[in-house]
Amino acid sequence: MARKMKDSGIEWIGEIPEGWEVVKAKYLFAQRNEKGNSALVLLSPTQKYGVIPQSQLEGVVQVKENTDLRTFKTIHIGDFVISLRSFQGGFEFSNYEGVCSPAYQVFHATKDLSNDFFRYLFKSDGFISKINSLTVGIREGKNIQYWDFSNMLLALPPKEVQIRSAQYLSAKCTEIDTMLSKTRSSIEEYKKLKQAVIAQAVTKGVRGEREMKDSGVEWAGLVPHHWGVAKIGSIGQTSSGATPLRSKEASFFYDAAIRWVRTLDLNDGLVYDSSEKITELALAASACSIMPKGTVCVAMYGGAGTIGKCGLLMSDCATNQAVCSIVCNREIVSPIFLLMQLLALKSYWMKYAVGTRKDPNISQDVVARMKILIPPLDEQKEITDYLDAKCAEVDKLIAKKEQLVKELESYKKSLIYEVVTGKREIFTDITRKFPNI
Repeated sequence: MARKMKDSGIEWIGEIPEGWEVVKAKYLFAQRNEKGNSALVLLSPTQKYGVIPQSQLEGVVQVKENTDLRTFKTIHIGDFVISLRSFQGGFEFSNYEGVCSPAYQVFHATKDLSNDFFRYLFKSDGFISKINSLTVGIREGKNIQYWDFSNMLLALPPKEVQIRSAQYLSAKCTEIDTMLSKTRSSIEEYKKLKQAVIAQAVTKGVRGEREMKDSGVEWAGLVPHHWGVAKIGSIGQTSSGATPLRSKEASFFYDAAIRWVRTLDLNDGLVYDSSEKITELALAASACSIMPKGTVCVAMYGGAGTIGKCGLLMSDCATNQAVCSIVCNREIVSPIFLLMQLLALKSYWMKYAVGTRKDPNISQDVVARMKILIPPLDEQKEITDYLDAKCAEVDKLIAKKEQLVKELESYKKSLIYEVVTGKREIFTDITRKFPNI
């Protein structure tokens, strides 16, 4: 027999089971303003890990040794934390005793509640959308206050339902997360396979066994004896772009039509568009210039995750200063073959990166001095035609796995929402929804 439902009066929740209450958050939770002490651990709220010791985070600026932690806020196990970064992905839960910056909002349950249930509720899409709507008009950088949250209406199930719901979600989300982990690992394996196929083809060719020689190029090893070697700067012209003044956004970026490629637009493939565009006025007023279709681009800034990303422009584009553009001498090397070689040597760029920043960079000169292989043009075409077919096969497999990731993530979000709002009573095994995993 179907459960009886009633209107909660809460737009983002809708109907809830009879027996559930509707309560303002301030009657369930209270703000904590307890001062810290130097004996406690410094904690940081994160969207990915919840509230954890700051020492576990990489790249976080640590507080000075002489910082007086007594001015910080105490966090107890079971507390929730609100911050600008936190509320964008829900409220964060702490399994630790410690202190946090006074900028954070800390609150705790004042009633006999299941913290685990509210952990899921505060990370659900509907709740996040609602809490984000409370910040409309608030200037960028200002945290949401506890009082904004305290007057929100929440759907409150009986305690035993809270416990069962949290247990169910814990089990099911663990299953989903395991599937996600396996699927993402599979994607990475396919990407490694693609990288290996490219590296093999651009260094050994596709014509079978032949007489080989030492290329003298670290990333290439032995190559066919009739292949040549050249520096990128000798087979093409290198340059970099610029960023028009952001202070003149209205005239330089608004209603613009000129594609302006940055490192985030480089996709290790064909680049058809850019995330931002600039105006003719911006082009004239800056060091930007139009690079022609067929230009090969390499990311020079951004550290290990970005340096070496590359792309082949499929239309005329400007670039920013973090992108090195290479206009090939097509009598020597085809742009698509150069792109394939850059993909093969991608992991070697960091060896030449310098700088005192967290994310070191490479320079245009480093790109120009990088050695590449030069097969005859007809053989270059053979190789790129071969790779087009092989990479398309792998890309198709990757696309299927990426679609599965999206479906699993969507299912996880909808599952959490349905459970914390009482929409789901009869639960089915997740493997029935995704039988091919």
